[in-house]
Amino acid sequence: MKKIVLLCVMALAFAFTGFSQEISKNAIGLRIGDSDGLGAEVSYQRGIGGNNRLEFDLGWRNSDDVDAFKLAALYQWVMPIDGGFNWYVGAGGGIGSFDAPGADGTFLFGAGDLGIEYNFDIPLLISLDMRPELSFNDDYSDDLDLDIAIGIRYQF
Repeated sequence: MKKIVLLCVMALAFAFTGFSQEISKNAIGLRIGDSDGLGAEVSYQRGIGGNNRLEFDLGWRNSDDVDAFKLAALYQWVMPIDGGFNWYVGAGGGIGSFDAPGADGTFLFGAGDLGIEYNFDIPLLISLDMRPELSFNDDYSDDLDLDIAIGIRYQF
């Protein structure tokens, strides 16, 4: 009887580890979105154990209309779907600064994250995500912004 219980426990443990998928320890690339995220952002992801990671994004704009930068930091939970596909959710926030005609200043924001990604056999990761952001500066943004972006990252 003890052997059967031990065999069942081992089979169950194998089943759970069989469905988990390792995420890359480091990934760097671009997150290309709309203007709420200030356009293209340099993106860095750091795996922190299991299927969790931190993501840091730096966006900036230097144009005739506005000069701005925005730094976002998010904690993400990554869940495998099938093959190289994963989906993820996250939460975080950030800080930024802007200088536009008639308004300038710094701002804080809270952000969520929901996305899907594909991990190729080569060290390439492509993703599509939606990031709702709530800013705490009425001169920068006075409502909920929805930033949708495509990410392309090199994994190492």
